[in-house]
Amino acid sequence: MRDAAAKLAEILPPSPLLVAEIRGFPVAFKAECLQPIGAFKLRGAWHRLTAIAPEERPRGVVAFSSGNHAQGVAWAARRLGMPATIVMPADAPRSKREGTLALGAEIVDYDRATESRESIAARLAEARGAVLVPSFDDPWIIEGQGSAAIEAAAQMGALGLGVPAKAVIPCGGGGLAAGITLALPEARVTVAEPEGWDDMRRSLEAGWIEEVGANPPPTACDALQTIRVSPLTFDVLSRRGVAGVAVSEEETRAAQRWAAERLRLVVEPGGAVALAALLAGKVEPDAGMLVILSGGNVDRAAYARVLADAA
Repeated sequence: MRDAAAKLAEILPPSPLLVAEIRGFPVAFKAECLQPIGAFKLRGAWHRLTAIAPEERPRGVVAFSSGNHAQGVAWAARRLGMPATIVMPADAPRSKREGTLALGAEIVDYDRATESRESIAARLAEARGAVLVPSFDDPWIIEGQGSAAIEAAAQMGALGLGVPAKAVIPCGGGGLAAGITLALPEARVTVAEPEGWDDMRRSLEAGWIEEVGANPPPTACDALQTIRVSPLTFDVLSRRGVAGVAVSEEETRAAQRWAAERLRLVVEPGGAVALAALLAGKVEPDAGMLVILSGGNVDRAAYARVLADAA
């Protein structure tokens, strides 16, 4: 993870760390929503793609994603002069689809209700001789995402906030959470997920992996709609005693509004669930608290409705 952080430092400044008081405690917010692609996903993508041998790069990479990992891989591939193909659900947010195309990637659509993105991506990668870049089930990706915690720890220290002692992290497949948990071995970590899609929470409580149930409820958190977490991320989180919480759609919308009003940040639903857990009292603030705002790629019409709800 230190190597990944050093790689990122060569090409990008650290994402901002903002501080706001919640119930008497100063809380540090890592604004990954302000990354060039609007999400933390470029961290793992850059760490993974730069590890591909130069002679293999012309064959390109294949990834599957609803949008943020797609843009991270496309961004890294363009910087390295590599072709990128993204398997993306047909109902992915328009802003994420357009962002991926603008970065030069090819998009292959699939139906998330009836088709397996993993199978489609694996077939494409094999046919093209390309490298498959999973969105979370990969050691390189986990290491890259953990670089966010390396940065945050240095920033908190510089601000006199001490070392991160407690972290709250949005969770889909668990790559970001696993990376941060490994980077902050002394911190108490909580992952946050949308209600009905909280398979990591249920898995951690059960002690084995449990999939999202049949007919899960609709959620605005498109970035966190993972049907089954990976053994790799689950193992990291379970061994480190990570806890999980679930937040409602309204709690998530309230967090988006709070971020806009208090932090002047645009945060997408999936990127706001950790903040939602804190504001809703499902995680208590404490000294040395770090909250990850993982993405800001909103659907403009949907975001306007969220802000209007506060009127």
